[in-house]
Amino acid sequence: MGSARRRAGVLPAVLLLFATGCSTKTQPTFEYMPDMSYGPRVPAQHEDPMRPGEPVMRMPVAGTVPRGFVPYRYAAVDSLLAQAELENPLPRSAEVLARGQKIYLTYCVVCHGEKGDGQGYIVPKFPMPPALYSDKVRGWNDARIFHVITRGQNLMPSYASQILPEDRWAAIHYVRVLQRAAHPQPQDVTP
Repeated sequence: MGSARRRAGVLPAVLLLFATGCSTKTQPTFEYMPDMSYGPRVPAQHEDPMRPGEPVMRMPVAGTVPRGFVPYRYAAVDSLLAQAELENPLPRSAEVLARGQKIYLTYCVVCHGEKGDGQGYIVPKFPMPPALYSDKVRGWNDARIFHVITRGQNLMPSYASQILPEDRWAAIHYVRVLQRAAHPQPQDVTP
């Protein structure tokens, strides 16, 4: 008898919950701060109504860097310092050389040519860049070449915004391959 009473008491409660869930609201619920939920939208490029003459989008705080970004701390004139402190972190492997070749053929070949001889596609329009297998460039360590790619030199612009740092290091490995191909060693030649 007790379980039948409990079932009889539970049934109206379930029906009441079901009825409240199925009903449609005709009036919104009370909102404590409606201006926080439904504030005016102003596009980022428009003028800020609170600061006339200024855009809505504000500049980041000075020194702000994106998460995971490591800034390059050497200025364009610090090539010798960069040469002394930096080191190529990538091992010379088939995958790294393939990646370096892809980067070289995408960005560098237009000026430096397929063989690194300075006979690129745009050479007639601009002065000829140095051959990458010249004694001068062969004498540079990987960090010096990395610095030139990152900051630019003479007519060569900076490629820091186009080529990721790890891709620059991979391209340097490929440049070393081009240098070795232009100046083979006796052990490179098989009898």
